Amino acid sequence: MTIIPLSDIPPSQVEALLDRAFGTDRRARTAYRLRAGTTAIGALSLAALDDDGGLAGTIQCWPVQLSGDDGTTAPMILVGPVAVEPANQRGGVGRELMARMLAVADASDLPGTSALMLIGDPEYYGRFFDFTAAATGGWRLPGPFERHRLLARGGRVPSGAGAVEPRP
Repeated sequence: MTIIPLSDIPPSQVEALLDRAFGTDRRARTAYRLRAGTTAIGALSLAALDDDGGLAGTIQCWPVQLSGDDGTTAPMILVGPVAVEPANQRGGVGRELMARMLAVADASDLPGTSALMLIGDPEYYGRFFDFTAAATGGWRLPGPFERHRLLARGGRVPSGAGAVEPRP
């Protein structure tokens, strides 16, 4: 498997993979509302190519913020979607993409890299990548979500109440 910048992949191929991985109704999900009007963070958005050069998976990261009820704002990064070609799921592609993105984020000084968030399986993302719901109990999202699946990781994850929204 080769990891390359997602920007090297034609957007139509990425969209087709997302449709295969998540269905064509995926745009109705709350995560899409969180990234509305933003552009994926190029340094943290990656693609995995299989041994034949085909697109095996992608990860995208987006600028968001917590607008606290106390008037503060905290930059964060929304991780996802992590999409893997259905035939390749459970083969380590998503885990490798996540590990590579986290290594880049941990070495970066981009705003929000010390406060990553996602909506996902707490057992998986907690076990392998140290994401927890410990600080997210007071966060509000612009759509439905399961509270236990709202996860965060990093030394600057805000723990107060507030709304998670796109970061301009």
